Amino acid sequence: MKKIILSLFAIASLLISCSSDDDGPDLIITELEAPATYTFARNGETTVSYSGQTTRILMGQEFVSALKDPSKTEAQLDGMFAHVEGNADFSDADLNTSSKSIRSKVAASSDFFAANTTDATAIKNDFDTWIANQVNDVFPRWDEDASAGVAGQIQEAGGGSIRYINAQGLEYNQAINKSLIGALMTDQLLNNYLSPAVLDAGGNVVDNNAETVAEGKNYTTMEHKWDEAFGYLYGTDDALNPALNQDSFLNKYLSRVEGDSDYQGIALSLYNAFKLGRAAIVANDYVVRDEQADIIKNEISKMIAIRAIYYLEQGRIVRSTGDNGGAFHDLSEGFGFIYSLQFTRKTGSNAPYFTKTEVDEYITQLMAGNGFWDVTDATLEAMSAEIANRFDLTIAQAGS
Repeated sequence: MKKIILSLFAIASLLISCSSDDDGPDLIITELEAPATYTFARNGETTVSYSGQTTRILMGQEFVSALKDPSKTEAQLDGMFAHVEGNADFSDADLNTSSKSIRSKVAASSDFFAANTTDATAIKNDFDTWIANQVNDVFPRWDEDASAGVAGQIQEAGGGSIRYINAQGLEYNQAINKSLIGALMTDQLLNNYLSPAVLDAGGNVVDNNAETVAEGKNYTTMEHKWDEAFGYLYGTDDALNPALNQDSFLNKYLSRVEGDSDYQGIALSLYNAFKLGRAAIVANDYVVRDEQADIIKNEISKMIAIRAIYYLEQGRIVRSTGDNGGAFHDLSEGFGFIYSLQFTRKTGSNAPYFTKTEVDEYITQLMAGNGFWDVTDATLEAMSAEIANRFDLTIAQAGS
């Protein structure tokens, strides 16, 4: 077998000698290991690039913050969501000059939506509707008290935070924020950039084997696609020493799950899988690459489920104390994570853990009648149980 030598980082090798009776050549098997940090170079220059992902995360940050500014118009919020290059939609001039937008990558993965434009359009329209409803239903009653069937503000118990909700108790800013974690970050990461359909598209394998770089770049196209997946998790973090909790999306909630003793170690598992998968691309080892992609798909999908269960359970528990403000905040976050379940990915499958139809039914149950004011504990508990069973989780661990 050909021995793979990678000069960019240290490799520990497992050597197994198998001598034949006729003194033929020894068989040498080399075990590929991840580098210490997400560092890859060619000719002394980095090959890692994911600026587009960083841009969209930063756009998302400013957009989500603007959803709580009642002076914003629907047109202004739409402009932030569906930015057009050159428009002054953001406070950051660099974002305004960018050709990127949030909306263009919502429900836009190769595996799930390239051949399913009906669902892709419906999902994009959900976000458009939520933006319109925030402006037209919630902003006009920003300083008025909410009640069942009436939008407005509601304060958490004990003089806590003031929340701004629709007539069903839903905070649109939380619903949009958490739904973007699925519809943008998770969908692009799991179902687009880590998909063999994208990694191996066209001449990517041949070019990667020959180290033929993309025009004007220092990376091969396959290397870059993997980096773009990495960017949706670490795009505003330190790639060499991730601190976590550096954005309002996947990075933040990886921090939350890592901070739960029941799931401690998930952050290292993900970082190691990203490093080893990228090292495998450099080594032209596509079996190891795809094994690491499966680890990433599994762990990130599990993160979504854990947080969905957590917020359903916390919402139910907090509501039992009479703190509707706190409960509705938790349930609004739960709404977004439930919405994100349709973008998860079963390992070894081309399907999510929950279909769009199943997710839509959950949303309908949550919003029926007066929504969070009316939804029963039994309904919330049943949802938590179904999600836990689908992912082989326990409510006791995920919900606390």
